Amino acid sequence: MEPAATLDRLVADAPHRIAAAASLDQLHRLETELLGRSSVIAEVKRSLGGIDPERRRALGRLINQANTLIGPAILARRAELERIETAAALAGDAVDVTLPGRSGEQGTLHVIRQVMDEIVDIFVALGYTVATGPEAETDWYNFTALNFKPDHPARAETDTMYLDYGEAAEGVLLRTHTSPMQARYMEQHPPPIQVVVPGRVFRRDPLDPTHSPVFHQVEGLAVDTDITFADLKGTLAHFAREFLGPDITIKFLPHYFPFTEPSAEMHVLYRGSWLELLGCGMVHPAVFEHVGYDPEQVTGLAFGLGADRMAMVRHGVTDIRHLFDPDRRVLSQFR
Repeated sequence: MEPAATLDRLVADAPHRIAAAASLDQLHRLETELLGRSSVIAEVKRSLGGIDPERRRALGRLINQANTLIGPAILARRAELERIETAAALAGDAVDVTLPGRSGEQGTLHVIRQVMDEIVDIFVALGYTVATGPEAETDWYNFTALNFKPDHPARAETDTMYLDYGEAAEGVLLRTHTSPMQARYMEQHPPPIQVVVPGRVFRRDPLDPTHSPVFHQVEGLAVDTDITFADLKGTLAHFAREFLGPDITIKFLPHYFPFTEPSAEMHVLYRGSWLELLGCGMVHPAVFEHVGYDPEQVTGLAFGLGADRMAMVRHGVTDIRHLFDPDRRVLSQFR
């Protein structure tokens, strides 16, 4: 076939072939075929030197026409294919922001911690400060400074968990109540004082529906020159009504604690039943003497309550073991 006819056919077919290229790879191969060093156009160019001038001019015009048509068409198709491939890549990586997000389940404070914080907040609103003490205590602070006699049953290993503390000069134990902070705090602070002490305590109690060897208490202490039992009753009545509601009925029954005299238990009529809520009393003069206070100059009130029991009363829990159950079906009820 004559070169001129070949170029005419090339120019006629090129636009359709370029438009039919479905990918950049196909377009690159087609560009090499149409304009490369082995293409028809290149071969006609190499043959121009051996033909007469008139034919050379005619073929030259056809070559320029082919280049003018094919080159821009390839550039336009390449740009179009690049847009198509870019759009496909972006669509494949797209995130549908209209879908709901997936987030981890949010945690919450344990119900005992919630109750302890609420109890503490009530007393802080009355002017009490918050203190904490060690869970590993000495016999002095846990018993002696609080007027426990040497033969008191609570000192026995059947009731208290003692620690092997090497060559310690005195017994070391896991505290059986938060009351040791009464002595510790009074040793470090002169009266007047108002302090509330939340914390964990330990006793050799069996694990059953109403007992646990590990439980939680909140201790309270106020000392000044003229504190009376009326102050104690008014303070605790206010607390009970803040915690359980304004319509409850309260009564105080005589009791015995080594570190208070007189001593009492506070009971509340709550949801149709009388419940023992806490123990309390006026600080025993012997406790003041042990910490260096003059019992002739100061008086004080003290109280202690079980945070676990308060949580059970508040939420209607009948088995204390539920409070320590890691079952999320139990814990999620107290969000």
